[in-house]
Amino acid sequence: MKRRFVDAESERRFGDSNGDVGDARKDVQRPPRIRACAECKRHKIKCEVQEGRAGCARCLRYGHRCVMSHISYRAYENGDEKIPQLQEAVSELLRHNGLPALSTFGSDPYSGRNSELLHDGLQRTPEGTTIPKMTMTRDNSQEPEGPDLHSAPMHSLYELTRLRNLRSNANINGNSGDKQKANLLEEDFISRGSVSLIEAEKLFAFYSCTMNHFLWGGVTLVHPDLNSVRRSSPILCAAILTVAALNSADLSGALNTCYNEFLTQFINMTFDRYHTLDEIRALCIGAFWLSGLSWTLSGQAIRIATEIGLHLSMPKILRGATDQYERAQLWYLLYVCDHHFSIAYGRPPVIQDDAAILHYQRFLQLPSICPGDTRIICQVSLFMILTKAYHRFGSDMEFPVSEQDLSEIRVYNVEVDQWRLNWQPRLPNNEMCASYPSKGVVLHYHYAKLQLNSLALRAISPCTTLSMDRRESALVAISSAMAVLMNVFDEPDLRNALFGVPLFTNTLVAFSSVFLMKVAANWRSAALNIDPQHVKTLIEKVIDTMAAVRASPNHIARYVANGLRRMLQRFETSEKREARVGEKAGPTQQLVTPNGSAYDDPITTWSFEEHWYNFPATTLDYFSMNEFQG
Repeated sequence: MKRRFVDAESERRFGDSNGDVGDARKDVQRPPRIRACAECKRHKIKCEVQEGRAGCARCLRYGHRCVMSHISYRAYENGDEKIPQLQEAVSELLRHNGLPALSTFGSDPYSGRNSELLHDGLQRTPEGTTIPKMTMTRDNSQEPEGPDLHSAPMHSLYELTRLRNLRSNANINGNSGDKQKANLLEEDFISRGSVSLIEAEKLFAFYSCTMNHFLWGGVTLVHPDLNSVRRSSPILCAAILTVAALNSADLSGALNTCYNEFLTQFINMTFDRYHTLDEIRALCIGAFWLSGLSWTLSGQAIRIATEIGLHLSMPKILRGATDQYERAQLWYLLYVCDHHFSIAYGRPPVIQDDAAILHYQRFLQLPSICPGDTRIICQVSLFMILTKAYHRFGSDMEFPVSEQDLSEIRVYNVEVDQWRLNWQPRLPNNEMCASYPSKGVVLHYHYAKLQLNSLALRAISPCTTLSMDRRESALVAISSAMAVLMNVFDEPDLRNALFGVPLFTNTLVAFSSVFLMKVAANWRSAALNIDPQHVKTLIEKVIDTMAAVRASPNHIARYVANGLRRMLQRFETSEKREARVGEKAGPTQQLVTPNGSAYDDPITTWSFEEHWYNFPATTLDYFSMNEFQG
């Protein structure tokens, strides 16, 4: 084809043997006009080049070399006599202005990326991720100064310098229109063929019809279909498909692809200047189900939310604003997400119980609330109680609760009792998850009683003689742990929901199981009226229930079942060994009978490895291992 084009060009210039130049020009076949770059043509998508940009939108976004025609590509491949002159001229300009050498700007002169990356303050790596560049860009527009003398201290620095990276984004409303992204539908990983459209539609339908309702009635999904999600936020699309593949037994083949895309989108958005509400929703969805990323995603979501002023939404509602419902709803969702992965891990929560949280009843009076809002606020009110207990008793596993402070545990118990009486009747059945909302209240009620009353045994030696108050709290903790497990395998709506519930529900099961085996191993039945055989039966039922969960092989329930199975084997082995030792040895240890008198017990205390000591903080970490291997 190249030879043919050269011959036609010679005939056009010099004519044929008869000197008929005009006829020769008519016979010339001009090369076709290329309207798409090589990458867009390969993917068969529209190639759009914005004025002033040296590459098309898709190549600029994903860091590809944008070659616009075979002529320019041929010039690039064969070289051009002017290129060395241009390189020498550019090098001289760089030296004159004290800038880095030309070689530091990359070896892809036709990619057309450098100007945009300098403008955006980002540098794209070959894998498509972005890293920040140091920029000191000033805002040109002079915003009117407010009359209020009391403002954030950083605002004064911005007023003086006008540096864009010092400006607060609290006035950005977070809607999709605030962050313009062209052709998202044509550029995402579905259009690239990483996941087929049919498979993506199935995953979205699975999430929308099942898991979405376990997450408080679907408050994280405001889009009616997959195309709407794809047009709004790439990371939201990736998050939905990832957690759907993780929890589906039939659609798990796309899990690794979706998970990698979600990570890529998360890295790319980390240093973005502006964000949307859908991006916060995406981070919440990932945090609630992806155990290895939960703490990172929830922290990033809270940072973005405060940057765009979600924490100010409820105060605005209290002052009469009517357009803050969606933002306030998302702030309460973040509060629950934060506490799922802080209090349960022994970490201090990031979001504090300020006026926005304390006035949750006012939020429920808004005309636009839905049943999902009631379920969120139900969780908020419970974690407000647990947060007070956390700040009161701390999380130092080596610091025991004093006898004087045990009475305060009873006060929190009363608050939790009132919480159940208040909220359980207010949560009706859901058409997609039946009675799970109200049964979930019961499950969280027993978990809260377990977490509060287990403090009575924190840093207490099994050889210690327990006071009546401490023993009372310990017995409440034991009965609450048993109630958690019995609810999981006896209540059909709870058992059937295990495939799609957020990660925290698996934490309740793991914490309760580990606690019971620890108490049965270290605190003998004469002291706390706990039967090791009964504990063994409960754990076996839990193992069968978790192993029967129909989900992907990477689902956390499978890891919980396997971890409990290994732990139960060690528990049984230790019981048999100690029984043999007790038959040979005489009474060696004094414990306390239910009436408080001391007696000798031949069974020596036994404990699990150090990894299990700091429950509940490390409990789920042990089970989860590494979720996406291979």
